[in-house]
Amino acid sequence: MSTVEHRPTASTGSSATRLAWWVSALVVIAGAVYLMATAKTGPVDPTEATKPESHATVVFNSAIIVFREGLEAVLIFAAVTASLVGANKARRRPVVLGAACAFGAAVATWFVAQAILDVASPLGPKLEAITGFLAVVVLLIVLNWFVHKVYWSQWIGKHHRRRRKLLATTGLSASFGLVALGFTSVYREGFEVVLFLQSLELKAGSSTVLEGVGIGLAATAVVGCITFWLHHKLPYKKMLVLTGVLVGVVLVVMIGGTALTFQDLGWLPSHELPFSVPAWMGAWFEIYGTYETIGVQLLAAGFVVGSYLLAEHLKVRRPVKRGEQPAVRADAPPVTSG
Repeated sequence: MSTVEHRPTASTGSSATRLAWWVSALVVIAGAVYLMATAKTGPVDPTEATKPESHATVVFNSAIIVFREGLEAVLIFAAVTASLVGANKARRRPVVLGAACAFGAAVATWFVAQAILDVASPLGPKLEAITGFLAVVVLLIVLNWFVHKVYWSQWIGKHHRRRRKLLATTGLSASFGLVALGFTSVYREGFEVVLFLQSLELKAGSSTVLEGVGIGLAATAVVGCITFWLHHKLPYKKMLVLTGVLVGVVLVVMIGGTALTFQDLGWLPSHELPFSVPAWMGAWFEIYGTYETIGVQLLAAGFVVGSYLLAEHLKVRRPVKRGEQPAVRADAPPVTSG
């Protein structure tokens, strides 16, 4: 009797490698959070720090991140449902149900995060440093992912492949699969938003943050209405690039405030610049007069720009030099018939 040898495919090996990287990254982040939670503070009393962000800055940052992630969710959802017409129109319902469940789950995640922060409140000022650190990590991941996936052929293609497989099946399993497809298309963005907003909530309170969330959701709703009900084409590429740049600004602002918190706790040295920085620059842009705070902001900006240039090299310039087809940015989510 002959036996068939099953060899792991390249995609399986690639998925395992990505999983290993993600697990390693989570372990490192968890270790860093533990070290911060148990670390001793320096001679500076963190309760004496009197450099809060302005109300407008917190609202702007909250609104931009919500709109940026909401725009991404709209684009993915539009691509997933684009060909669910005609005989497949009824199959939009479970996808929409999954997206609605994802929105509800994101709201529930907010309250879970708030409960965790309440339990961790004895950490005092350390908690603000931890949430700021996590928000910076999330923003770095989001921006790095965006500049490398701005070429939508692979980004949207994954969702198309999942949808085609589900449309080829029938019954309860297909319905559950479509619900899961709608859920995963939206929830990741909601989860990222919740993680990011916790740092701002600790600094400025829920009412200020929710003001920005309301603005961001309203802008997302407008884009959704234009996309799904009015069926108008929007300059998606330009919108993504613009909001990506704005999120980069938010990252630079937030990392300055997080660095200041680290200085207040004595975890980061503080060396004054030879010139004074106006107070309004601290309130609006978290730019303070120390080499360390400005240095980390420049490093963050350099990371984002460098990541984009690397993506351009790997996906455009290098294929051109090799005589291969370079990646091309799409101007709208692709619409396929299958």
